[in-house]
Amino acid sequence: MKNWQMPDTLVIIFFVAFAAMLLTYLVPIGSFDTQEILYQSDGVSKTRSVVDPSSFQYQLDEQGEPQIQPVGLFEGDEGVGFFNFAFEGLTSGSKWGTAIGVIMFMLVIGGAFGIVTESGTIDNAIIRLIDKTRGNESLFIPVLFTLFSLGGAVFGMGEEAIAFAIIICPLMIRLGFDGITTVMVTYVATQIGFASSWMNPFSVAIAQGIAGVPVLSGAGVRGMMWAGFTLMGILFTMRYGARIRREPSSSYSYESDSYFREHQSNASLDSRFNLGDKLVLLTILLTVIWVIWGVVAHAWFIPQIASQFFTMGIIVGVIAVLFKLNGMTINRVATSFKQGAATMLEPAMLVGCASGILILLGGGDPTTPSVLNTLLSGAGGIIGELPGAFSAWFMLVFQSVFNFFVTSGSGQAALTMPLMAPLADIVGVSRQVAVLAFQLGDGFTNVIVPTSASLMATLGVCRVDWGVWIKFIWRFLLALFIVSSVLVIASHYLGWH
Repeated sequence: MKNWQMPDTLVIIFFVAFAAMLLTYLVPIGSFDTQEILYQSDGVSKTRSVVDPSSFQYQLDEQGEPQIQPVGLFEGDEGVGFFNFAFEGLTSGSKWGTAIGVIMFMLVIGGAFGIVTESGTIDNAIIRLIDKTRGNESLFIPVLFTLFSLGGAVFGMGEEAIAFAIIICPLMIRLGFDGITTVMVTYVATQIGFASSWMNPFSVAIAQGIAGVPVLSGAGVRGMMWAGFTLMGILFTMRYGARIRREPSSSYSYESDSYFREHQSNASLDSRFNLGDKLVLLTILLTVIWVIWGVVAHAWFIPQIASQFFTMGIIVGVIAVLFKLNGMTINRVATSFKQGAATMLEPAMLVGCASGILILLGGGDPTTPSVLNTLLSGAGGIIGELPGAFSAWFMLVFQSVFNFFVTSGSGQAALTMPLMAPLADIVGVSRQVAVLAFQLGDGFTNVIVPTSASLMATLGVCRVDWGVWIKFIWRFLLALFIVSSVLVIASHYLGWH
C-alpha cells in the first residue's frame, strides 16, 4: 500500500465511463414528454421547455417489455460505442457550452494569456504588488473569495473563473500559497455563491419559476445563507493557506506547483516596469471590466467572452512588440499564443472525455429514450414514498448525485424540478424547500464532479490533478453537505414557504 498512487484523472474517467456502459445492460431506456411553462423573472414573463412529470414511459420492445439498449464496444454510423466515448465527448455540444465550446474557450484564453505571460509584465507586476502589500498578504484570500462568491451569486459566474485563475495562480504562489488555494478563491468561491444565491438567473430563479414559487422570494434567508457559506469557505481556505505558508512542502499540490516556481522569472524590485508594462496591465484591467459588463448587461457567454480575451491578447502582443517587452517580436507573439494554448490541451482532453460519460447514458434530452431518463424517473418514485423530512433531505442527496450527469444549473432545473415540485406537494414538503434542496445539491457538488468542464479547466490551468484535488476538497465538501442537510431539514420543520 505504501507504493499505491491515486490513479490519473483520465484513468478514473475511463472506469466511470465503463461503469456507465455496464448500466446500459441493466437499466431499460425511457423518455418524458415536454411542456412549455411560463414564469416571471426580473418582472419579465419568460417561457421554458421542461419535462412533464407524469409522462414517463419505457421504450418497449417487440414483446411489449421495457427495452434494454446496451452500448457495445464499437458503433458505426450514428451510434455511440464504449470506445467512441472520448471522441464523441470531445466533439459534443456547441460553441455555447460543453464540451466543444468550453474546450475552444480554454484554447483561446490559454493562447491569449500565453502572450501576456511571455511579455514578462505579470511577473514584474506581482513582485511590486507583493512589496506594496507586505504584511497584508492574508487579506488576499478573504477579498478574492468574497468577490468571486458574489460573482457566482449575482450572475452565475463559473466558466469566467478559468481566465482569472490563469492570472491569479502565479500571484498566489509568489505569496507563498499554492495552486489549490487559487482554485479555492476563484472557482470554488463562484460555486459557493452559485449554490447559496438569492438571485442566480441560471439556477434558483429558473427553479423557482418552474416550481411555481415567486422568483426571488426568500431572498433574505438566502442572503444570510450566502454570507454564512462564504464565511465557511474563507475560513477553511485561510486556515489551509496559513499552513502552506508555514510549511510549503505540506501542500497537496507541491509537486505540480514546481511548474510555476520554475517558470517564475528572476524579477526583482529593480526589474523593468515601464510604460509598456503599465499599458499591458491597463489592457487586462479594461478587458476584465468589459467582460463583466457584457455578462451582466448583455448575458455574454463563452463565444463572446473568448473573443474579448483573444482581442486582449492581440493588443498586448502589439504593445509588447512596440515597447520591446522581453524582446518580443511578431513571431514570438505567435509562438507564445501557441504555447499558451498547448498548456490547455491536457484539461481539454479531460473535459471532453468526461462529457462522453453522459453520452454513453443516452444524453440529456428528456424526449429521447435513455438510461438517464429512467434513473431520473426512478429517483422521483423513491422520493414520493418517503416521509416529509426524509423526502426533503433525499431531494438534496438526489440533486447532488444527479449533478454528476447534468452539471448545467439551468439544465438540471429543467429536468428535475418539474418532478420534484409535485412530489414535494405529495409528501408535504413546501416547494420553496424543494428549490433549496435543488440549488444546494446542484451547486456544491460542482466543486468535485469530474464532469464539470469549468472545474476540470480551472484545475488544469492551476496544474492540480483531479485525484490530488479529491484528497484535499472532500473534507470541505462534507462540511458543506452537513450544513446543507441541516438547513434543508430545518427549513422543512420551520415550514418555510
